[in-house]
Amino acid sequence: MTPVAIPADVLAAIYAHALAAFPDECCGYLIGAAPGAVDAVVACRNAQVDGRHPIAPDRGADTGFVIDGDELLRFARSFDTDRPARVVYHSHTNGRAYFSTVDRRMAAGPAYPVQHVVIGVIAGSIAEVAQFAWSDAQGDHVEIARWRVDGAPP
Repeated sequence: MTPVAIPADVLAAIYAHALAAFPDECCGYLIGAAPGAVDAVVACRNAQVDGRHPIAPDRGADTGFVIDGDELLRFARSFDTDRPARVVYHSHTNGRAYFSTVDRRMAAGPAYPVQHVVIGVIAGSIAEVAQFAWSDAQGDHVEIARWRVDGAPP
């Protein structure tokens, strides 16, 4: 599986979103015209602040995220445009970049034809970042890339 290419300026924008949202998780998606690349960020509001998580409503915004309402509708409608969503991103505020059990349940199927980027944030810094994609062979999302902010392997 080939990771969707994410240029440095787009990565910088999602890192800034993750740092600004801390201690809450951030969320959003990346769009692009080319099938294997993205060129813009659509930052979303984490609706988990309102306890709207369909699987884990008891979680706070510091341990869960939900794209909801008009933002979710725009995300879904993007697939009928020439610049669809290609990657969904969110942060984990424990500094770890992993696809959690709840993340997997929310994205099962896969629900949308996107890859996922998880940003591990610790107060004031990005610790690690990982990218995940659906594997038909494994029937699950698998890690396809991992990096540090400076681009070096973790």
